[in-house]
This record gives sequence, C-alpha cells and structure tokens, in this order.
Amino acid sequence: MGRSRRIWNPDAYEHVVMRGNNRQAIFQGEADKAAFFRVLTYAHNKYPFTILAYCLMTNHYHLLIKSAEVPLGKLMALINKRYSDYYKKKYNYSGYFYESRYYSSKAITHKSTLAISRYIHRNPINTAEPMVEDMKDYPYSSYRLYAASHRSPYDFLDLTYLPTILLPPYSSCLADYLLYCEEPDLPNIKSQEENCLGAWHPNNI
Repeated sequence: MGRSRRIWNPDAYEHVVMRGNNRQAIFQGEADKAAFFRVLTYAHNKYPFTILAYCLMTNHYHLLIKSAEVPLGKLMALINKRYSDYYKKKYNYSGYFYESRYYSSKAITHKSTLAISRYIHRNPINTAEPMVEDMKDYPYSSYRLYAASHRSPYDFLDLTYLPTILLPPYSSCLADYLLYCEEPDLPNIKSQEENCLGAWHPNNI
C-alpha cells in the first residue's frame, strides 16, 4: 500500500517529528545541535517558515512549525537532507540516517496547538529517566527561552504567539503559558495531548 499524500495548509502549524534509523542518535553533542540550527537558518533564508516550539533530543527532534510559502514536505526535505549530509560527512556515516519520512500532524485548533507545544516542551522531563529536573534547564528546547523571557535568537522562532491563545482558566500572558506547561499531568490536559498527538506517542521515541 502506498504512502498517503500529505495535504499542505499554508496557514496551519504542524507537529513534526524526525527520528534516527533504528532509534540511533542523530545528535552526538552540542556541535551537532548547533549545526542543526544553522541548517534551519539556511532553510529559512530559502523558504521562510515559523516555529513556535522545538526540542532536540538525542535520537529525534520535535518542531511545531508552519510553512506558509512552500509545501511543508519541500521544506522538510531540504532541512533533513542538509543535516544528514552534514552528519554523514562529519562521522563518515553511510546508509539510512532517518528511520522513515518525518511524522506530522496538523494543529487544527488553539487547544491542539497549545497541547502539542506543551508536549514538546515536556519531552526532556517525560523520558523514563528525566534528563533534567526542570524544563528550563534543558538547553536544546525553546522552553528555556520562554522561561527566561528572552527575545528570539532566530528569525524563524516566534516566542510571542502561544501565550496569546491560552484558554480559560489561563490568562493570555507568558506567566500563565509557563504555568500551563509546568502543570502536572492533569487528566484534562493529558487527554488534550493524546487527542492531538495522533500516532506519535511518547512510548515510541
């Protein structure tokens, strides 16, 4: 059975996940993650896009991304090829680098956009053995930038939008967005995440 055709919506944010082949590491260290951000900057100069949240783990990465000018598939093909070419050259690696084509699901509503961003930001503390005690201490996630109230260091990263779409009982402010992300896994928030994440599940990372 052939792959289903992806439908591009230039106005929609999508949750994108890319994982290494056989769940192997795609980032060996800080230099590789810095190279990935250089790839994002390069791609943004060719095909402008917006990211609301990101998290780079060891064997996969998450983006909450909108590609308004070209189909997301075209953008992701550029990003993934550019980074895999870098990695293969640096580590003299041959063979399949990624597990398969990237996973994606659309964030249709404000609720789903928020739930996906929360899931992405909680990745480093939701592993079997948490990588950090506090989300803001993980250096390869956009959450630290939200928590520090930093201006975005990248033209493609928008740190202003998510707080403005918070739903009651939260107010539309940064402090409440941080609270929303840091809330324990209450049933109502957990069910929102599960409904929005589709086939991607934390047990699959």
